[in-house]
Amino acid sequence: MGNLKVLLVDDEADLLEVMKVRIRGWGYDVVEAAGGEEAISLVMNQKPDIVVLDYKMADMDGVSVLREIRKFDQKIPVIMFTAYPEADVQRDAQSLDVSAFIPKLSVYQDAHNSLESALDIIRQKITASGQ
Repeated sequence: MGNLKVLLVDDEADLLEVMKVRIRGWGYDVVEAAGGEEAISLVMNQKPDIVVLDYKMADMDGVSVLREIRKFDQKIPVIMFTAYPEADVQRDAQSLDVSAFIPKLSVYQDAHNSLESALDIIRQKITASGQ
């Protein structure tokens, strides 16, 4: 099995670049999308192993993106970032089987540790299941 492919979805170009470099440094391949419609298309066509999805984007929010993805892929692990950690957002995301929910409060620092841990846990599950 080669490196796992992570789809990174965020409409903030600077943040997307920082996250892409960091995730690649952890040994993952990265595909990136700057918005929800592009992310849905990439999940259908590129078949990533994991999706890291921002909640608040200009074209559509992360829960709406995830709802569309779940129509054709119920199993892909999804990690959701949000700077808006309201309970209803988390509840909506959890109902769509989010693997991890990470506050985007200090995404350049603290959240990277949480993201790395979440990716590692998912990688271990994927590897153990032989996908």
